[in-house]
Amino acid sequence: MSSTQTLSTPVSIRRAKPEDASQCGHIGYKAFHKINSDHNFPPEMPSPEMGVGVLTMMFSHPSFYCVVAEMEGAIVGSNCMDERSSVAGIGPITIDPAVQNAGIGRRLMQAVLDRAAERGAPGIRLVQSTFHTRSLSLYAKLGFVVRELLSVMQGPPMKVSIEGCSVRLAEASDAAACDHLCAAVHGFTRSNEIAEAIRRLINSANVVVLSPIASPSDSTAIATKPGLRRSERSAASMS
Repeated sequence: MSSTQTLSTPVSIRRAKPEDASQCGHIGYKAFHKINSDHNFPPEMPSPEMGVGVLTMMFSHPSFYCVVAEMEGAIVGSNCMDERSSVAGIGPITIDPAVQNAGIGRRLMQAVLDRAAERGAPGIRLVQSTFHTRSLSLYAKLGFVVRELLSVMQGPPMKVSIEGCSVRLAEASDAAACDHLCAAVHGFTRSNEIAEAIRRLINSANVVVLSPIASPSDSTAIATKPGLRRSERSAASMS
């Protein structure tokens, strides 16, 4: 719905369970498909199965705090927070298009923000599509501040060689160097996320190495092939 509405049915928030992933994944697909289609962008989740797969992993992972919103016992939305690093990461947050703009998103956001406060997280980060101004307004009201603009470019690799650099598959021994790089660029470490990405994304996590000394300690970047791809986005964080 395009305007704010008031719900007569109470909304409750509870911790997500692995068996909720199927329903939440289908809601996520519908929600992302609608907002992206409304703005002529390709869907971030090309199929319901992708949404189910992503949320199955998150709802089952011990380092993700996930919640669902229910109305009369039916799930109408969900939200997740990645707690693998000191600075927590929120998303994806999705609400059934039939009950959007009624305050459910705020309830789902407040649930994970309260959790972050309880754990003493020094900061919280999230990424959102720049065209979704309604959610950006909510995040601003909750205290988030826009930090930088991100852009995702999709397509086949150009297969261009850059002198002095080489690209190879990431190895477990690269994790420390990649984490050191993350701390230097972003100001905090993400060691657990990096190690897990290298372990889970076999044959699709790469590192860029400066030549002529091509060793794990010389890693200058890490790139993975994620399951979700976003269009032009803005990044926000709160501390």
